[in-house]
Amino acid sequence: MNKDLFGKALLDYQNENYTEDLITSTSISDEDALPLPYLFRAYSEMPKLEQKALKLAKGHVLDVGCGSGIHALWLQDKDLKVKAIDNSKGAIEVAKKRGILNAELKPLLEETETFDTILLLMNGTGIFQELSEVSTYLKHLKSLLNPDGQILIDSSDISYMYEDEDGGMWLDLNQGYPGELDYFLSYKGEKEVPMKWLYLDFETLKTACLTVGLKCDKVMDGEHFDYLANLY
Repeated sequence: MNKDLFGKALLDYQNENYTEDLITSTSISDEDALPLPYLFRAYSEMPKLEQKALKLAKGHVLDVGCGSGIHALWLQDKDLKVKAIDNSKGAIEVAKKRGILNAELKPLLEETETFDTILLLMNGTGIFQELSEVSTYLKHLKSLLNPDGQILIDSSDISYMYEDEDGGMWLDLNQGYPGELDYFLSYKGEKEVPMKWLYLDFETLKTACLTVGLKCDKVMDGEHFDYLANLY
């Protein structure tokens, strides 16, 4: 069972008990602080890629992995009907405290309503966990779309993280797809149960979409090997 340290951290910040940040690391990167204020950022503080996704959102919106509700709140303020879901009990509690009208503790694969826009931001492909699960998630996402609906999802091509100083690659071909990582989180000295987290390069995402009958267009590139895609 995970300890919901992410939710605890969000609750601390919401309740003005902010004393330290979340610490994250992966199987290929060292520990790094994830500042809690960043998880409560305003629209003006968001990367252009996130701003673009929010501007493209239309109709009834599902915000997957809503966290503190930053995207859902902005959309609600624009008079869009939004449902926000997250696996973190603390995150949903915070989202409700901040004014999200429809926030639910629910894994994506248990969602059954249909939507005009589905948002998966802040490396939205992460929740697919590993390459072998991508088609399962994409088929389910497709089943949640209304006619003319869209899925706005971002991710990164992290192959640059495997380059050595000479520009060569040190990929271990026995390890499978390079975007499959183990993700570690700790907060106030407690360690979360490690989880799998997937970064998908655009061409791999596009190929996976074709196999389940989804079209995939790149909307824009971000500033650091990341991109926003529109699936429909």
